[in-house]
Amino acid sequence: MADPSPSGADDRHGGALAPVLAAGLVFLSSGAVLVLEILGVRLLAPYVGLTLETTTSIIGTALAGIALGSALGGRLADRTDPRRLLAGLLAGGGLLALLCVPIVRTLGPALRDGGDATALGVAVLALLPPAAVLSAVTPTVTRLQLRDLSASGTVVGRLSAWATAGALAGTFGTGFVLVPLVPVGASVVAVGVLLVVVGVVLSVRLGTASADRAAGFVAAAVAFSVLTLGSGAPCDVESTYHCALVVDAPAREGSRVLVLDDLNHSFVDLGDPRHLEFDYARWIGDAIDGLAPPREPLQAVFAGGGGFTLPRYVAATRPGSTARVLEVDGDLVELARDRLGLRTSPELRVTLGDARVTLRGLPAGSADLVVGDAFSSRSVPWHLATAEWVEQVRRVLRPGGLYAVNMIDQEPLGLLRAEAATLLAAFADVRLVARAGPDGPAGGNLVLLASDRRLAPGARSTARGAETLDRADVERIAAGAEPLTDDYAPADQLLSG
Repeated sequence: MADPSPSGADDRHGGALAPVLAAGLVFLSSGAVLVLEILGVRLLAPYVGLTLETTTSIIGTALAGIALGSALGGRLADRTDPRRLLAGLLAGGGLLALLCVPIVRTLGPALRDGGDATALGVAVLALLPPAAVLSAVTPTVTRLQLRDLSASGTVVGRLSAWATAGALAGTFGTGFVLVPLVPVGASVVAVGVLLVVVGVVLSVRLGTASADRAAGFVAAAVAFSVLTLGSGAPCDVESTYHCALVVDAPAREGSRVLVLDDLNHSFVDLGDPRHLEFDYARWIGDAIDGLAPPREPLQAVFAGGGGFTLPRYVAATRPGSTARVLEVDGDLVELARDRLGLRTSPELRVTLGDARVTLRGLPAGSADLVVGDAFSSRSVPWHLATAEWVEQVRRVLRPGGLYAVNMIDQEPLGLLRAEAATLLAAFADVRLVARAGPDGPAGGNLVLLASDRRLAPGARSTARGAETLDRADVERIAAGAEPLTDDYAPADQLLSG
């Protein structure tokens, strides 16, 4: 009679694992890969920003590791003792996971000017090895369980399902639990140590490792954990969305700068909220000054809070005004309270949540001013740039109200052109405030101003080298550009030129 085992190897190496143990191991290893993938985005963001390219690099690296580990793991399991291999994969994968944080934080400062290729290289160096090693666990477990070819489909399907369930658990657990509640370094240590402990315990249970080898794994895990936790995060707060840091501004006493990931986001003068240091803030401030007679109160909505510089400017220059700030990051609001002097009140309220969602809850015709200040040079919230978003902005604005949006773009200004086309299709008057370049607006910060009525002359700004272009000039800039819509808004690609 023919041997039903695929090659008889399982009998030589002590037989299959208990089904529950086999399912648990593939669940754990697959889940760990997805945890590392999501945390990898958080690790790289402080150095290269939270961009489509960063996310794509991390996802691509993890998928490459999964493919490589699956192929090599299956081959190794056919040629070596899969029981000995299995324990080594789990413990080794845990040690490699523990090295992710020190690798990224050591090399991270060099990434700031290295471009996407450098970021991809660091992602591969930090994440590909643990993803590949841990992804080799599933084919190794499968090799141990395949003792009867007549049930091979059942075994492979069951283990594949458990691996997918582990990936789902890792994805949801990281997004909803670890990122909001636990620092990235501590999360990586928890995952890495768990893998090493499971690998060591399994090796003892299966009798595949000596006491010295098991002790070596434990000692390495302790050393790598200390290294990971000692590397320190380059920020004050690891929020759900940002690595946020507040630093003193040396150029102006009593002022501070909010840094989100790797970019200066807001400048706050703690003693004088009327002071607007950044050029774009001054340009928007000039537009606000020209919207109504001096000191006349306004009802304002701000999509994006950051350091709350502009909401406090409105409160200081126009007493009696009310401001509603739509901010997605609750941790950022708390940091602004602790370090940037933010004091909320009935006149300055914060609504937590994505602005696209929270704006819907505001009454029609309830605002004189809507300010969009959620863009950065690397992170583009495309859903706050589309025609559908603009329609909601128009709904909230009163007749004659002003929509001011801060954008960051570089030559050839593809994102600016598309957003200008979007606003031109919705508003009677659209202006652009920017520094003058040799052949038109220069790159960097650019402010678009839009209203359903012709903007008053006071909406112009000449501060800090700016020029204000009228609708006819904006139309020439936007010529040939497609308006952004929820169905088509390639904002990241337009930004990267």
